Amino acid sequence: MSFQPTQSIPSFSSSQRPLEDSYWRPSATKSNGSLGGYGFAKSENSGGSGASKLSSFFGGTRDLPMYKDKPYFAPRRTAPKRVQRQVLYVIFGLFVITFIWVWLGGWGNVRNIRPSTATGEELWNWVQSLDSEAEKGTARSKRIDWEARREKVKDAFVVSWDGYEKYGWGYDEYRPISKKGRHMIEDGMGWMIVDALDTMMIMNLTSQVQRARQWIHNSLRYNQDHDVSTFETTIRMLGGLLSAHYLSTTYPQLAPISDDDAGAPGEDLYIEKAADLADRLLGAFESPSGIPYASVNLNTSGGIPSHADGGASSTAEATSVQLEFKYLAKLTGEAEYWEAVEKVMKVVDDQEREDGLLPIYIYPDTGQFRGQYIRLGSRGDSYYEYLIKQYLQTSKEEPIYKEMWDEALTGICRHLITYTKHAQLTVLAERPDGLHRPLLPKMDHLVCFLPGTIALGATGGLPLSVAKKSPDWGRRQDEEILLAKELMKTCWATYLATATGLAPEITYFRVDDPPQMMADLFPDSTLIQGDKGKQDSYKQKELELISQPLDATEDETPLWKQDIDIHAQDVHNLQRPETAESLFYMYRITGDETYRHWGWEMFKSFVKHTSVVETDEHPSTTDGPDDDVKKTHSRIIGFTSLSNANIIPPIVRDNMESFWLAETLKYLYLLFSDRDFIPLEETVFNTEAHPLPRFKLGGDLKTRWERKPRQKDL
Repeated sequence: MSFQPTQSIPSFSSSQRPLEDSYWRPSATKSNGSLGGYGFAKSENSGGSGASKLSSFFGGTRDLPMYKDKPYFAPRRTAPKRVQRQVLYVIFGLFVITFIWVWLGGWGNVRNIRPSTATGEELWNWVQSLDSEAEKGTARSKRIDWEARREKVKDAFVVSWDGYEKYGWGYDEYRPISKKGRHMIEDGMGWMIVDALDTMMIMNLTSQVQRARQWIHNSLRYNQDHDVSTFETTIRMLGGLLSAHYLSTTYPQLAPISDDDAGAPGEDLYIEKAADLADRLLGAFESPSGIPYASVNLNTSGGIPSHADGGASSTAEATSVQLEFKYLAKLTGEAEYWEAVEKVMKVVDDQEREDGLLPIYIYPDTGQFRGQYIRLGSRGDSYYEYLIKQYLQTSKEEPIYKEMWDEALTGICRHLITYTKHAQLTVLAERPDGLHRPLLPKMDHLVCFLPGTIALGATGGLPLSVAKKSPDWGRRQDEEILLAKELMKTCWATYLATATGLAPEITYFRVDDPPQMMADLFPDSTLIQGDKGKQDSYKQKELELISQPLDATEDETPLWKQDIDIHAQDVHNLQRPETAESLFYMYRITGDETYRHWGWEMFKSFVKHTSVVETDEHPSTTDGPDDDVKKTHSRIIGFTSLSNANIIPPIVRDNMESFWLAETLKYLYLLFSDRDFIPLEETVFNTEAHPLPRFKLGGDLKTRWERKPRQKDL
């Protein structure tokens, strides 16, 4: 993310698991080397001021319900005016029995089974045992209970959420050490609540979802006279509401709640709030070029240029709102949402930037880029992510975005991929002054979204073993998977390089002078030359690089560590999700459990070094000479960002990012879940980790623009 705004737990194993398993079945129908001890082988806008309704929107079939006419909703039923007294007695009796049953813990997914203080104590005690030989032995055992590990992630979420709910409820930001909250704008935006809502659904936390939903219904208002970030409000708030709608209607067994309309849990509330917000955000797109302004006033819907950067918007932010608005257009039948965000893509692509790589700023008034800084870190990242995800969101019916993705990935390999001096780690570098000026061997943590996105683009979300059987599979896809593995390894190395095992915000790398570029080392690669490339030479050399372990010894600094240069101003860790995100994709796609092991090590480091601990003293309960001795009880009450992740104990920041709840813990939970839980083949995750469905084009929702002819040099 480039913008910084900043009891008990229901069991998912025993009684709930069969229910979940039975639900997924019908849903489905609609290497050697080592790292930490684990093996790893290597439209144009049609204009018009009002919202245009779609004609023949779904064509012959409807694969998603429309909000306006709610075709799948059962009609409301009115209660009879008279009810016999005997029936009332029976209902009252059933109510009493149910209440007692729930209170005693019989309904695990409705109430918490353990108080959050108990969960915090258990987590703390678990942290103390992390370095024990027994725990280390378990980590290396062949039979690992991934479901139990998933429950640990849920425990961390519940402790984080309960602290926020107790001390910062309704606030947009939360400081777990000082136990204070703060609004981003005067009356708040529900930043934390809406952003974390679908994580609670995925984790089956019914009571938490119910309270969050009640707050959204009673307190969330978007008619405030205040400007907000167009991008962040879209991906977090609009994306969160749309994802809550999708999950509550597609997977109603997860955190079930009372209906707004019979048969449609959460439908009215989430879509009404989303449509209200989207209508306000649309004003940001009313610029001379169609490129959205960086901010928008919620009350007036007026776009506001950036107060910095000469009024330019961030390229990533302008081009990473498409998934959300397109899905809302599909749901509501309002083509205006689709047209606004699609026009952005045309304006950007019409400039025919070399090899599909874009500078990181763009002017809303002219649609022209500002400067020549090209990177996939802050302000550049999610443009590339949303190219392939737009293609997948519309069920591969918009090949224009796949073409743009392939072009950009080739550009990345030609101009930005280099290798470190000693261990040949693969680095995704930057070009501050344009593609033909010197390289900067630097990676933001944000860049670590790319390994998973490359793998997703190669297989479309299918398991690798299945995708390879497709007639569309070829040399290029093999190389994409190899590149994804290399970059994943580098991202993981940035975690291993610090004292806490948590990556810094920015990492620099030592490379040769001049740097060894992928285009120089593997000039015949299909990722460099397209279909003219020769895969075999690239594949063999890359496999050799990937197979090199990242071992660390006590006697000397390993070669790979000599390649990593962490600057003092970059040692902070903001609980970022990108590496966990890529681990999730890499495991789901390759099936290699190495990525799960890395995720588990990451999770343990987060719990061990970012936890906020509270300690109470209690008198001893024993009789005798030690009567006056007090016992201490410690528990974790939250998790915080770090100002320095490269010393122990780390220096803390007293801030819990909303994406800790919305992304990092969600991706770790999904990493440790079964592969068919929220399957990649049916969903796309927006850049804030909010899952949205794939759907078919229909009616007026289609690609309305064509690319200008390119001079191909492939």
